[in-house]
Amino acid sequence: MAAAFAAFAAFAAFAAFAAPAARAARARRITPKEPADMRLHPRLTARRFARWFHHRAAAAPAASAAALLLLGAAAAAQPTQGVAKDTIVIGTIQDLSGPVAAYGKAARNGLQLRVDEINEQGGIHGRKIRLVVEDNAYDPKRAVLAAQKLVNQDKVFLVASHIGTPMNNAAMPIQFEKGVINFFPLSAGREMYDPPSKLKFAGVASYHDTIRMNVPQLYKEKGAKNACVLYQDDDYGLEVVRGAEAGLKDIGAAMGEKTTYKRGATDFSSQIARLKSSGCDFLVLGTIIRETIGAIAEARKIGWNPTIIGSQATYTDLIHKLGGKGMDGFYAVSTLYFPYLDVEQKDLRFWANKYKTKFGEDPSTYATGTYAGMDLIIRAMQKAGPNLTADSFNQAIIGMGEIPADIFGSPPMRFTEQQRLGSTKSRLSQIQNGRWVVVSDLR
Repeated sequence: MAAAFAAFAAFAAFAAFAAPAARAARARRITPKEPADMRLHPRLTARRFARWFHHRAAAAPAASAAALLLLGAAAAAQPTQGVAKDTIVIGTIQDLSGPVAAYGKAARNGLQLRVDEINEQGGIHGRKIRLVVEDNAYDPKRAVLAAQKLVNQDKVFLVASHIGTPMNNAAMPIQFEKGVINFFPLSAGREMYDPPSKLKFAGVASYHDTIRMNVPQLYKEKGAKNACVLYQDDDYGLEVVRGAEAGLKDIGAAMGEKTTYKRGATDFSSQIARLKSSGCDFLVLGTIIRETIGAIAEARKIGWNPTIIGSQATYTDLIHKLGGKGMDGFYAVSTLYFPYLDVEQKDLRFWANKYKTKFGEDPSTYATGTYAGMDLIIRAMQKAGPNLTADSFNQAIIGMGEIPADIFGSPPMRFTEQQRLGSTKSRLSQIQNGRWVVVSDLR
């Protein structure tokens, strides 16, 4: 129906210009000075029409106004991708079969829980959300294929909580070409919000900036003398290294020994031996789950006990659940409280037990983060009204002003046309007696 209307409007616009011009041509002879390709004839091309339009517009202001109105109506009639009469299609790309599948499954569950809740309440302006989940296996090539499917086949309105920095960097161009929003990716890469775009919304401060803030604070607190780093050889790892180097420089210190590993590595004996032999007493990890456990376990094995700090990517209960007692003392950058079933905060404790009842497993911050992200999506869609577009969604979030802190511990957020990261704040947590404990305020 919309396509038919658009075609009719285009024809009407042409007729609105052509009719007065044709009458004028019959009333007078077209002079030789007037280009022949501006005359109306059956083989009028788009290029000729454009030139003719420009030539005639000044002579027919009323027709111009009418045609512009009709063309505007035709454009407005085009449907927004992913938004139907009774459905809004949202996509997510998670690691469901790769090295961080535990994160991906928790993230998917958090999204699904909030989607189920709003659908049970009748949806958003009469539309229910359909969540489409794709697996990137933590591989940028798989992420490209997943994004192509979501954008071109499933026709999603936005992609929520895509996991991984390299994966987001690979997928975003595909999304943005079709005007598909990238909302709260599970990545703290700066590319998630810089350069600014109305299609970017980031909820987590960058690995670079949060490491830059927290590393020097802990380095001074511990009286450390020699920093070193072990990092994953990709975009994510480099962000951690550069942030740590910048933070140390801020306090007049420098990074010492640096060593890398390939994604999926399981043996860190040579890297840890090299770092120990350098005299390092402050180890920065640009690792994720099993690499964090493997590196710390190897350090403990050879009797090396430096202060060890990791990025937001290491803030998971899997570290202490899988690594055991040897993980005690490890620090990680964090933003959210950890949602233990007996957590002190009453509202968070209720939510954690609700999650456990539904999915049969304990929640993590990947579940709370995606639940909170989907909740903000829903509130923005409600504020945008029935005529949901990328523009109305963007203006709705900007119009919220300061978004208050939630039960999960996230800081207040604010978005503008140029500010696409909700907040720059983070805190430090430490594993003590087998569970995460917050050890610093948001800063």
